[in-house]
Amino acid sequence: MGQRLGIAGALLGNPGVVMFDEPVNGLDPDGVRWIRGLMRGLAAEGRTVFVSSHLMSEMQLTADHLVIIGKGRLITETSVKELIDSSSLNAVRVRGAEQEGLKMLVARLHESSVAIRWESHNELYITGLTVDRVSDLAFELGIRLHEVRSVEASLEQAYMELIADSAEFGAAALYASGSSNATGRSTRAANPGPAR
Repeated sequence: MGQRLGIAGALLGNPGVVMFDEPVNGLDPDGVRWIRGLMRGLAAEGRTVFVSSHLMSEMQLTADHLVIIGKGRLITETSVKELIDSSSLNAVRVRGAEQEGLKMLVARLHESSVAIRWESHNELYITGLTVDRVSDLAFELGIRLHEVRSVEASLEQAYMELIADSAEFGAAALYASGSSNATGRSTRAANPGPAR
């Protein structure tokens, strides 16, 4: 209730610019939804809404545009979508019926400039192609697949990858070293896939 009263007081002067610092801390789910709706509503009215938050999942749902600062310097100014789309953690997950079929697909993919990482004997991740292109290649080769889907980085993962060189503390080092991917699994697996 105190947060709502503070916000109401700040809005009495009908300001064109509104700043929120960690606005959802301590709120229940209903309060989080309320503050998210309020911030979006204020922006829809044409106001500039600045939000400082460490809750990346909430920012992914709330923000349209990001200004990211690290060690006191501007790292980037971009949209949420552009930041997530730029992440190297985005990939196409492919799960096949047989490892031999996947090896044929990998051989064809090596003709393109794509990154391929085996997760298990029948699962791999491909970075640099769309789901449609991977599906078409598998079809052309007569390979039966059980799953082909896009795996998208979260805002938190894209952010940590972006600030890896600017972070003052250790968690970003995991992303810089390539030790985590969109599924949270190790990215150090070698090509070709493990034998059965």
